[in-house]
Amino acid sequence: MDPNFVQNLHNLLLQSTSNDTIQLKAATAQLNKEFYKDPSCIPALASIIANSQEIPVRQLAAIEMRKRVSANSGSLWLEVPQVNREQLKSQLPEVVLHESNALVRHSTARVIAAIAGIEIPVGGWPRLLPFLHETATSSQVAHREVGIYILYTVLETIVEGFQEHLQAFFKLFEGLLRDPESAEVRVTTVRSLGTIAQYIDTDEKADIKSFQNLLPLMIQVLAQTLEAGDEANARHLFDVFETLLILEIPLLSQHIPQLVQFFIQAGSNRNIDSDLRILALNALNWTVQYKKSKIQSNNLAAGILDGLMPITTEEEPEDIDDDAPARSALRIIDTLATSLPPTQVFPALRNQIQQYFSSPDSAHRRGAMLALGVSVEGCSEFMTPLMGQVWPVIEAGLQDSDAGVRRATCVAVSCLCEWLEDECVSRHTVLVPAIMGLVGDSTTQRSACTALDALLEVLHDVIDQYLPLIMDRLSGLLETAPSNVKAVVTGAIGSAAHASKTQFTPYFQETMHRMQHFLVLTGEGEETELRGITMDTVGTFAEAVGKDLFRPYYEPLMKQAFQGIELGSARLRECSFLFFGVMASVFGEEFAPSLPAVVPSLIASLKQEEHGQESLPLTVNDVTAFASGSSPANAISVEDGAAASEEVEIDLDKALEVNSAVAVEKEIAADTLGTLFAATHEHFLPFVEQTVLELITLLPHYYEGIRKSATDSLLKIVRTFYDLSGQPEWQPGAGAFRDQPLNQNVKDLIDRVIPELLEMYEGEDNKGVVSSLCVGLAETINKIGPALLEKYYGKLCSIAKEVLEQKAICQQDPDQDADEEAPEDQAEYDSVLISSAGDLVAAMANALGADFASEFATFHPLIAKYYKKNRSLSDRSSAIGCLAEIISGMKGAITPSTEPLLELLWRAISDPDAEVQSNAAFATGLLVENSEQDLSPQYIALLGALQPLFNLPADAPAPRLNARDNACGAVARLILRNAGAVPLTQVLPVLIGALPLQNDLLENRPVFRAVLFLFQAQPDVLSPYLDALLRVFGHVLDPNRPDQVGDEVRAGLIRLIGALNAQSPEKVQQAGLAPFVPGI
Repeated sequence: MDPNFVQNLHNLLLQSTSNDTIQLKAATAQLNKEFYKDPSCIPALASIIANSQEIPVRQLAAIEMRKRVSANSGSLWLEVPQVNREQLKSQLPEVVLHESNALVRHSTARVIAAIAGIEIPVGGWPRLLPFLHETATSSQVAHREVGIYILYTVLETIVEGFQEHLQAFFKLFEGLLRDPESAEVRVTTVRSLGTIAQYIDTDEKADIKSFQNLLPLMIQVLAQTLEAGDEANARHLFDVFETLLILEIPLLSQHIPQLVQFFIQAGSNRNIDSDLRILALNALNWTVQYKKSKIQSNNLAAGILDGLMPITTEEEPEDIDDDAPARSALRIIDTLATSLPPTQVFPALRNQIQQYFSSPDSAHRRGAMLALGVSVEGCSEFMTPLMGQVWPVIEAGLQDSDAGVRRATCVAVSCLCEWLEDECVSRHTVLVPAIMGLVGDSTTQRSACTALDALLEVLHDVIDQYLPLIMDRLSGLLETAPSNVKAVVTGAIGSAAHASKTQFTPYFQETMHRMQHFLVLTGEGEETELRGITMDTVGTFAEAVGKDLFRPYYEPLMKQAFQGIELGSARLRECSFLFFGVMASVFGEEFAPSLPAVVPSLIASLKQEEHGQESLPLTVNDVTAFASGSSPANAISVEDGAAASEEVEIDLDKALEVNSAVAVEKEIAADTLGTLFAATHEHFLPFVEQTVLELITLLPHYYEGIRKSATDSLLKIVRTFYDLSGQPEWQPGAGAFRDQPLNQNVKDLIDRVIPELLEMYEGEDNKGVVSSLCVGLAETINKIGPALLEKYYGKLCSIAKEVLEQKAICQQDPDQDADEEAPEDQAEYDSVLISSAGDLVAAMANALGADFASEFATFHPLIAKYYKKNRSLSDRSSAIGCLAEIISGMKGAITPSTEPLLELLWRAISDPDAEVQSNAAFATGLLVENSEQDLSPQYIALLGALQPLFNLPADAPAPRLNARDNACGAVARLILRNAGAVPLTQVLPVLIGALPLQNDLLENRPVFRAVLFLFQAQPDVLSPYLDALLRVFGHVLDPNRPDQVGDEVRAGLIRLIGALNAQSPEKVQQAGLAPFVPGI
């Protein structure tokens, strides 16, 4: 080797370590030009690593040598003469052993790993493994540290070449995990195991067992690291365990209880640094997410809650962006509630809440209230019958002596309003005054305004009694409150407008005047948020007061929206896009002139680069689970913190930046495009092609919110395009493929969009996206009819079957055997997915009619299994509702399944829940109406089963009223099918006494068809009820009410009124029906 070459290279490396930018650039340019393209630089760099007295030079030489060896698949390395390569392979391990500086050792180890990546696959370095084993088992601790680190870096590069040595590695690692002298040896061994784990296959049972045997020692090493307060190594080890959690092979399965207990103990230990506790709690959060079947089967939820509740009582930092153990604990409670069956979560949590809320310690009461709030999303259905026990706690919390408890109660109210709307409306006389009182308290003002916002959003019919007080109080705060409170107040006024609709009109002009200056704010932070929320709110005003009153503001506000786009804020762009969607919906085709300016801004949003998008090694959803346990789709207001990792390999700060503002902006932009087409119709046609192409590119996006929005918009575009094609109304049946061909342009669009969506499904691991896909496909099939199924029937059936069998990718659990039945008790979110698959099945039955019969034989048991007493309300209700829709679609072709369906429906009519009873009554009536089998012999028993649904107290809740309406429809269908089998003298008083229907107005149609039928066939049986019926006729025909009966029934009733007027004109006049008498 030329000594001058080596010396010159050394000098340039030394110059490169200078702080002088000019010298650094000059040295770098000369190195790249004169040295780094020459294979001689590799042995020269090795010589410098071995001999230089300058630590920075040795470090830089090692870094550059690794780059040169790895470049272009090792081509420069292979140009080094064989004899030199052999010398380097022999010398480098010894150089590492004698290197005194840790950074240089590590960098040189990575050089060895780079060389091994080239040489090992071709058998070119047989001495490496024996050397590493010998070094890793040396009596000298420094040698062991070097040996295991080299092995770790080599494994990172080329595990495949060492797979036949795994058992030897496991034996070696067992000893190293127990190293008595060096934490570095133990930590690096765990990291090596984490690397190996990613290459173990599911069928390699011996390797899996060997790995599992080492897990207790791995957990012990992590515990030692935490006890030592070694944050850097603790992060490395948590990364390992979090990687193990997401692997598809069940390496952790047997040790989940032990792991959970460890994470709880570490997270609860107040003697450990808060950052380390947060790492442990975030790892527990991921354990719940990714190992939920083991959490469920081992009944670990109650124990986890026992450990978490004390943590919720700890103080939180004032900055909502700072993480803390308390916030991490609340995130885990949220994850438990949304991931596990509520039966495993809420009973245990309720006991904890009652205990903690009874404490004299305000921190305990505050923790209880926040835990209640975060649990609502996943347990809302289960909580509903228990709300009588929850409301006293809420009411006491709103009046608590401690401001922190009152603020936490406002958070809980906000969550309740979002997920238990009817329950909250029923308590409005308590909630509104209490929250309005807190709005006037400076210590609770912001939280109270947030709760008021959520409550007003759902009040609807009862808001009128509060509107003057609310607007008076909130309007004043627009002038006096701090900026962060003004933003919340503005949102609350928007919710008031949403709920009150035209009743908001008297407050519209003045409120617009007060808010207009918010729309020109250009500052960052709180000003940006206030401007954005104001843009959202004025859009809500437009929906409330209508386009005519809003028209004077339209042009100025559109200009403000465009200016918001130009300010460089993703949040303001998002708000502008939402505003465009609302304006298009309100103004319809009047919005069309704005499309040439609006659509390019939306497309530009979809096209924008996202920082670090291509280089992220994990999905952003995964990264946020590491860091904070939440994502833009599921963030909760009390969980705004995030623990960013400083791990070199994954820049979580950048990942979180990607996942927040820009991703949500794109999600809104994608959704808005579909809204614009639906609102502006043919005016949007010039933009359809580009829009579709851009939305398709988003289907593989890493963020599930974007995938969902793209899916929804694509299907909305297909439906809108079909509407514009002027197709005649389709008829059900497979023959429609030929008899009712689609417009070619519609067909081309379908063939462009549907295959892309089906391809997305194949790899989709998010249940929300799959649920949205199923619902969107169902809606599109119901719109377009059987023609949509011509090419895709088989695939759509497969999707529905997979979901109903719980075998879709998004439902798979690596800890569950392929032939193992999924547990019947499941999370409420899982039930939503099952229900969406039912919607898809029902839509196909509706489109194909009798031609769905062969597939129904397959789907019938898949759907019916979800009606069992130990299934959730959602499962039971959706199963019966789905069968009802299928019966309606198949009509007479349902006949072969009459007996098993009737047996199932009979049980469902007696279900303890009114929602199930309602669907069962509806389905029973449809079965009687459509089956060709004579069910008259069953009438008396069926009427007996339906009879309890009519016995309601005056203050019956909406679900029971709905059940009674559907029972009326069922009885009417029995009469229409065979009135002679119905004991009319007993039935008619009950049926007519339940009129007019109050909730399910669609059932008015069979009810009044039956009334018209009886007036024609047996008028005498209705004579005793004529006065009551005339009052009902007046109700359903009232032109001031929405249509309740449809054109055909309306015409029949008007003819009947004319006939009755000829017989009893005074009764018709007294009932106020004279305007409906033909000829008058």
